[in-house]
Amino acid sequence: MEKYFITVLIILALTLWAWAIVDIVRTRFNRPVKKVLLLLVVTIFPIAGSIVYFQLKANFTDRKLRRFKPDFMHTN
Repeated sequence: MEKYFITVLIILALTLWAWAIVDIVRTRFNRPVKKVLLLLVVTIFPIAGSIVYFQLKANFTDRKLRRFKPDFMHTN
């Protein structure tokens, strides 16, 4: 039973870590340096870094809404 519990914890930790890395890469930050720093922190401290990132994400990100601007409707 203990092996299953440890396995589940490892899977959850890896999922949180991967989710944080993907979210950092896809998110628009106020300054690009913050993205690199957060990637380093999450890479070096996978669990604690991921938790801290998700708790403080709103302070680091650009809050402007993105608008859909398709470029495929050009008329020549």
